[in-house]
Amino acid sequence: MIRRLKLKFIILSMTTLLVMLTAIVASMNIISYNSIAAEADQIVSVLSENKGKFPEPHKKEQSTMLEHMSPEIPYESRYFWVLMDTSGNIVQAETSKITSVSTADAIDFAKEINNNDKKSGFISFYRYNVSQENNNMRITFLDCRRDLDSFNSFRSASIAMAAAGYVIVFFVIIFFSGRIVRPVAEIYSKQKRFITDAGHEIKTPLAIINANADILEMEYGENESISDIKDQIKKLSDLTNELICLARMEESGNSIIMSDINISNIAKETIHEFKAPAQMKNIEFFCNIQPELTMKGEKKAISQLFSVLIDNSIKYAPENSIISVDLRKENKVLSLHILNISKTPINSNELTHVFDRFYRPDLSRSNETGGYGIGLSIAKVIVNSHKGRIRAWTPDGKSFHITITFPATTQN
Repeated sequence: MIRRLKLKFIILSMTTLLVMLTAIVASMNIISYNSIAAEADQIVSVLSENKGKFPEPHKKEQSTMLEHMSPEIPYESRYFWVLMDTSGNIVQAETSKITSVSTADAIDFAKEINNNDKKSGFISFYRYNVSQENNNMRITFLDCRRDLDSFNSFRSASIAMAAAGYVIVFFVIIFFSGRIVRPVAEIYSKQKRFITDAGHEIKTPLAIINANADILEMEYGENESISDIKDQIKKLSDLTNELICLARMEESGNSIIMSDINISNIAKETIHEFKAPAQMKNIEFFCNIQPELTMKGEKKAISQLFSVLIDNSIKYAPENSIISVDLRKENKVLSLHILNISKTPINSNELTHVFDRFYRPDLSRSNETGGYGIGLSIAKVIVNSHKGRIRAWTPDGKSFHITITFPATTQN
């Protein structure tokens, strides 16, 4: 129980942390990249408007273009430009402000941009801008190598720090997860122990009451009051036994002793045992059970699983109906499918709760059949303890389907 709670807590915590770290790191890097691109666009725009050069600082009519920039930018920037006519012919190429790009390289960059029809962006390490100048097209490039290198370093460092923090928090959560979930586990364990202990304590007074009722019946004969008392004693005894059974199975969990069992024979034997109760309601079984199917499990628990499911189908199926039981092996999985028609319409939204304790979607039907809403809870515990899956569904609101899958053993 504690192990299962710890695992769920660790998975939820680490998933939440992963989403948060991913969002934070991605946001930081996107903001940093957009800041570099925006600053480069501003500088390239100034160069484009001034025909490929920075305005003179002493000219007041032009100095306003640089009022939001550092005064060192004109001296620190490395740039080049290419002038092309409308036909794509090179009119002029200027690379005197950069040494790492030759005139041929500048022309190749310009032709590639001209073919892409993009007005701005990055090509290699250079931010470019395309502007119209009379009948020509000026493509201005700004060297952003240092800024992009800084961005790449920042990105790598942020990812590495986030990953390191994630790993550290992972071990911290593993270390403290036991202490965090222990109170919940203790409460749950006490609850199950209380049900078991209380169930045993209730059995004794119930036996005494039932014995006294038998004495009264022998002394005064059968009457309605005594019959009602004995009926209520039986109901309370059945409920107590089911609660004790559920608590024990949840407590045992994965500690049940597994062995190779023939699930086909168990299914046939259980169906045979319920033929008499089914005949009382004129219900027939339609069975498709593959022979000699085996699985790892506890025979008593699997027998109880079939008993719970078939008893549930008989209780809630109308008279003169059919219960379908299909058991087959599909690849490496055993698939069990049980179908019965329901007396009352089924709300598909309620089917997610049918495996909850004491859940009753229809109180009148439960009272009529004598169910307590525990049988399917027991079925789910048995399936989970055998590493299987169980689900309830309805395609039409009339038929009630239960599908169970178990890992199959390899047959020699």
